[in-house]
Amino acid sequence: MTSFDSSPTLTAWRALLAVAVVFVMLATTGWTAVRHPHSDEPRTVALASWARGHVAGRALPDADAPPRRLAQFFATLTAAQRTRLADKYPLVVGNLNGAPVTLRYHANRLALAQARKVERQRMHDARLSPDGRAEALRRMNRFRSMLAEGRHILAFDPSGKGRAAEVFGDLDRADRVSVIVPGVDTNLLTLERSAPMVNAAPVGMAKSLYAAERAARPGTRTAVIAWADYTTPAGIGMDAAIGNLAQRGAVRLNALLGALPGDAPISLFCHSYGSVLCGVAAHELPSRVADIAVAGSPGMRVENAGQLRTGARVWAMRDHDDWIEDVPNLELGGLGHGADPVDPGFGARIVSAGGAVGHSGYFEPGTESLSNFASIGVGAYSSVSCANSDSACHDGVTSSQGI
Repeated sequence: MTSFDSSPTLTAWRALLAVAVVFVMLATTGWTAVRHPHSDEPRTVALASWARGHVAGRALPDADAPPRRLAQFFATLTAAQRTRLADKYPLVVGNLNGAPVTLRYHANRLALAQARKVERQRMHDARLSPDGRAEALRRMNRFRSMLAEGRHILAFDPSGKGRAAEVFGDLDRADRVSVIVPGVDTNLLTLERSAPMVNAAPVGMAKSLYAAERAARPGTRTAVIAWADYTTPAGIGMDAAIGNLAQRGAVRLNALLGALPGDAPISLFCHSYGSVLCGVAAHELPSRVADIAVAGSPGMRVENAGQLRTGARVWAMRDHDDWIEDVPNLELGGLGHGADPVDPGFGARIVSAGGAVGHSGYFEPGTESLSNFASIGVGAYSSVSCANSDSACHDGVTSSQGI
């Protein structure tokens, strides 16, 4: 019998399978499109107003200026001047990488309150369809939840399906920072979910990881960011099979990371399509990013970890019941995301996903997958449980000392 392993025939069959998968996705979900901001959307209006604004007789800096430039600008202002800017332009200040973190929290509470008021009015707008009014109710309830006492919203944009980021812990004083990068169908309405899917949504993932990190090393001050501040693919359609949204999201992720306060090591935890984004972002990550850990990854748009061109340690896990295993790991004409990160030949440190259930269960409390993520997040690398295929996944890595 002829063997097809590593042969041109096998490659051709895998390519055909990838094309077939794409056609199935198109037939079942259609070609999803990125929604471009309309000129009347709230943040677009706010940015236009900011561009014309002044403080203390000076023009305001470009909202897209580098974080260092924005940080320098805010450093020249008095506390009262900073607060006045946040009060007048909450949708701008709340999303400025480089603005003080606590000022962003304040601005986003104001922006959320305004957005909740808008949705409350839309709930009773007879010009909207019943579905439109129902969506307004869901959005109003989401904004009300995000306004709960003690929540720290680092980014918020209600335009389109919306984007947001939330912080757990003290970001200004953290010894270690973890950032969760979620995958498809992430928006304001899916930012958090109810049981039994609590820990499959970004906020639930972050809460779960934050608690696990504190348990793993109580003496280490940690902060976890649920980063849902990029436009994700809607469903398993064409956008999920190509890298366009990952490329745009990578720009946003690196802008955030470059603006985080302090110099604490950062660990990225990238789930599903979020791992595609992390792969694209890898070569431009700030040097303080110590780890990239991916779970349920369809690929990182490279053929091996070396091609990521990053100094960060690369970790990978996948549950044995995760359907992503059946997605062809190749790239053909822009379709697909490259090699499988849990393939030993990829070069990642392969860790156990024990206890995880399927594609969305990696952050469930009590699982080995979450315990491994927490150990990585606090730098307790010797506590990481390796997968059977990589019994030496933590070799050559020295655990950092607890604080």
